[in-house]
Amino acid sequence: MVYINDNYLKLKAGYLFPEIARRVKAFTEQNPQANIIRMGIGDVTEPLPQVCIQAMHQAVDEMAHRQTFKGYGPEQGYDFLRQAIAQNDFQSRGAPITPDEIFVSDGSKCDCANILDILGNQNVIAVTDPVYPVYVDTNVMAGHTGQADASGEYAGLVYMRATSENNFVPAIPEQKVDVIYLCSPNNPTGAVFSRQQLTAWVDYARNNKALILFDAAYEAFISDPTIPHSIYEIDGATECAVEFRSFSKTAGFTGTRCAFTVIPKSLQGHTRSGETVDLWRLWNRRHTTKFNGVSYIIQKGAEAVYSDAGRQQIRSLIDHYMTNARLIRESLEQSGLKVFGGINAPYCWVQTPNQTRSWDFFDHLLHKAHVVCTPGSGFGSAGEGYVRFSAFNSRENVQQAMKRVTSCL
Repeated sequence: MVYINDNYLKLKAGYLFPEIARRVKAFTEQNPQANIIRMGIGDVTEPLPQVCIQAMHQAVDEMAHRQTFKGYGPEQGYDFLRQAIAQNDFQSRGAPITPDEIFVSDGSKCDCANILDILGNQNVIAVTDPVYPVYVDTNVMAGHTGQADASGEYAGLVYMRATSENNFVPAIPEQKVDVIYLCSPNNPTGAVFSRQQLTAWVDYARNNKALILFDAAYEAFISDPTIPHSIYEIDGATECAVEFRSFSKTAGFTGTRCAFTVIPKSLQGHTRSGETVDLWRLWNRRHTTKFNGVSYIIQKGAEAVYSDAGRQQIRSLIDHYMTNARLIRESLEQSGLKVFGGINAPYCWVQTPNQTRSWDFFDHLLHKAHVVCTPGSGFGSAGEGYVRFSAFNSRENVQQAMKRVTSCL
């Protein structure tokens, strides 16, 4: 007899984005002539920066010669990329991160899930609500929760409400928690943590021996110079935080796959008996056992992001998407909708009109405007009454989508 992991049976429903795909597929099969504009999933649309393409081409050519051929690379990532990351993303901002504390991977989504391999089942886990579904679902899969209730919330998790009343930045929990998921700029709300707010979280984590799992996948979209790009810009964060980063949205690597996770060597956890253990050692053991590393070709492309030409081309990409975000925000606001985000993040978090439920408004826009957004309730119960619009699209599509949406409100 083969036994399964029963925790998977606790999952309330299908993952959010496959459900969106299912509904869109059903509609297009019934309406094959409909021109669907997809503004739901946050997938990039613009070509990779030319400097990255050139670096990848050169790397491919190297693979054609015995003298420069590369086989298995270091699981943690090539030194050339980790050094570029440490210097440009952290040390340049006063964050004391070294190359050997960086682990290159094929996606921050994977890392956000895989980090649970080294954390115990007895931790009290806190998530924001609304929240990126991966944080919750992977904890369910790992057996860290009980069953879901009627609202879809799982027993055993601490939900930190992010609402318009608190500017979508939740308050620090009154009870003691052990693991805290934070995302800034936030997916889905587009909210960002100020330096003062992040400092309060770091202080809480240090005082309570808690661990912050900080998702900074969208940090490149921050335009406000007062907003931290990394939690390690906050004093003491290397003692209490893991940070996840990605080239997916920064440089358009959603299809080429490259990201990294930072595990400071000063991070510590504890065994059931109270012994102190370095988390870096555990993650290194996990990473080198279960992962063979990102392709040399892709890592050379990622390294090019940090060149002078790379910075200019990345800036152009980000400006393109943030202009889209501005157009979405302005168009919907002019139509009378309340819009959040879209300033330091590529997502607009939109309150539905007349208290319409999220999935109902999703279906309305799909059927009437042929535009796909993301229902806010898919991010948690506090997301009910909202939808998310992604700025990752062509300018033409964004302008056309906004005309359609505003005409059917």
